[in-house]
Amino acid sequence: MGEFADAIASNASAEDLAAIQLPESFRAAFVRQEDVEMFSGLKTQEKDPRKSLHVEEVPFPEMAPDEVVVAVMASSINYNTVWSSIFEPIPTFDMLRRLGRSGRYWAKRHELPYHIVGSDGAGVIVRVGSAVRNWKIGDKVTIHCNYVDDQDPTGHDDSMLSYDQKIWGFESNFGGLADFTLVKANQLMPKPSHLSWEESAVNALCNSTSYRMLVSRNGASMKQGQVVLIWGASGGIGAYAVQYVLNGGGIPVGVVSSPDKVDLLHQMGCEAVIDRKAANYQFWKDPATQDESEWRRFGNDIRKLVGDDPDIVFEHPGRQTMGASVYVAKRGGLIMTCAATTGYMIEYDNRHLWMKLKSIKSSHFANYREAWDANKLISRGKIQPNLSAVFPLDEVGEAAYLVHRNLHEGKVGILCQADKEGQGIDDPEFRDAVGEDKITLFRRHSEQVAAERSGI
Repeated sequence: MGEFADAIASNASAEDLAAIQLPESFRAAFVRQEDVEMFSGLKTQEKDPRKSLHVEEVPFPEMAPDEVVVAVMASSINYNTVWSSIFEPIPTFDMLRRLGRSGRYWAKRHELPYHIVGSDGAGVIVRVGSAVRNWKIGDKVTIHCNYVDDQDPTGHDDSMLSYDQKIWGFESNFGGLADFTLVKANQLMPKPSHLSWEESAVNALCNSTSYRMLVSRNGASMKQGQVVLIWGASGGIGAYAVQYVLNGGGIPVGVVSSPDKVDLLHQMGCEAVIDRKAANYQFWKDPATQDESEWRRFGNDIRKLVGDDPDIVFEHPGRQTMGASVYVAKRGGLIMTCAATTGYMIEYDNRHLWMKLKSIKSSHFANYREAWDANKLISRGKIQPNLSAVFPLDEVGEAAYLVHRNLHEGKVGILCQADKEGQGIDDPEFRDAVGEDKITLFRRHSEQVAAERSGI
């Protein structure tokens, strides 16, 4: 394992990397099929990823002709890793079984009693399949998570509409939270040369998701001057959304949960911010009844900040907020939804939707072109990584716990084969031009908050 890491650190040639023998096993973070009932009877917030995520050696799987093997230098935690670790909404082994029984030879590999998780990654290609054309050993890459069969005709208008579409490391096995991963060639993108491994690894899933939701014609096609309400604006996808709204001439209204996060958004250039905990919105009177007066109060607070209702609502919490999102959107406005982290069974007053001609539009990750274009903006320094904390792979459970309990800002990175932070920067001059203060804003802010809380 160390042989590949040492070779990559010394910028070894493709020939040298090809000459290193792949190990028979490698270190990976996974959940076990035998543990799927371990949290039975507990509420979602009581389920602890530290108890279910294991980091141990696993056998090296066989590589398919359209795949590459990537030596993963760094990865990250996404909310789907939390879902995998607490076996919600269903155990991911159900999805692995469906993939394994799809009738394709290579799909059978995924049906295992353990699931290697993780839907982000940055590293170096160390093997290429016989059908791979555009990538070679030695290429430094980031990995996006759209796992799709490029021979499926249903995906050739938009691969996210493919009947076979899945999310790598969540609905497939051999994810990115490991020292090696196997991915399809159409998941690969160039690593941003001015970023470290961990800064490069945290972007693909959340950045691409936000790009599709706001910028793409498959999403909101946001225009200059539009007001965009962003739930969880200092979190994974929310912080990228803030950047896209600012870059596109929109007016972001960020919703966060603490004064520290209000300050962070102000540093990002988002002037209009609502601290939902300080405002103490009670959108639900009880588990079955919503309170329209609280929706109205929320809408009034938005108007006080920006003088208008949101043209677009960037919606991902789901059950707890959807009623309010539908209500506060402007007449003729759009609610863009991509997730439901507070619950999947959504309720809203349909009168406020149909009588005011509003729309709800769904979005799910991004197709290859969208992910590629979003990655290009990272590479050009137009969008910054939202990395706030870094853990070694052996502490992946602790990192997932932070995300599960919303005790983080932005993205949490995981070092895999990289043995320390700051490695992998190939263009320090461009990094200086972009600005260290911009690239590391989330990390510095997180460390500052931690120091203030500890009295340092």
